[in-house]
Amino acid sequence: MSAAEPIRNPQKLQDFKNYYLSEKCNARNYTLFVMGLNTALRISDLLQLQWKDVYDFSRETCFSHVCVTEQKTGKTNQIALNQAIIDALGNYYGILKEAPSGEHFLFPSRKGNNRPLGRSQAFRIVKEAARANGMNQHISCHSLRKTFGYHAWRQGVSSVLLTDIYNHSSFRITKRYLGIEQDDRDNVFLNISL
Repeated sequence: MSAAEPIRNPQKLQDFKNYYLSEKCNARNYTLFVMGLNTALRISDLLQLQWKDVYDFSRETCFSHVCVTEQKTGKTNQIALNQAIIDALGNYYGILKEAPSGEHFLFPSRKGNNRPLGRSQAFRIVKEAARANGMNQHISCHSLRKTFGYHAWRQGVSSVLLTDIYNHSSFRITKRYLGIEQDDRDNVFLNISL
């Protein structure tokens, strides 16, 4: 089994992210991508989110942060919701046929009453968008998490901070996540002129 790859190419990333917005008109799947790409949460944690975690029903607005207790590590993680997430959530909430309660899952399954989307269905959603955009590398749900780190690293976010964001026990694990390729290494040597 090959490891999930981050989506490195910015244009491919935009096409991938917007697939369910422009091609399929599916706000749930689009919001799943936006949140996965911008929070670095594992898919298991994303799928357990409920509306009460991200939306303040009394003020009719999104919270500024989401607080998640990670299933894998048991650690609590507080994540700022950026404008891309807030816009996606607002659009998603606005087109729902029935206003959700706080107990409704953010990414519901179409099977059963108030059940979260399953991991295997989330995987199929990701694979469909990847195939439709000609991505031949191994793209999976974990690619959303890895893509966040790769692009944050490319924008100059320190590896120490990324290790903390991911709640990794060591930088060695984070280094694998970043998906650093030879081209990235070459750019460092070519751009340093002492």
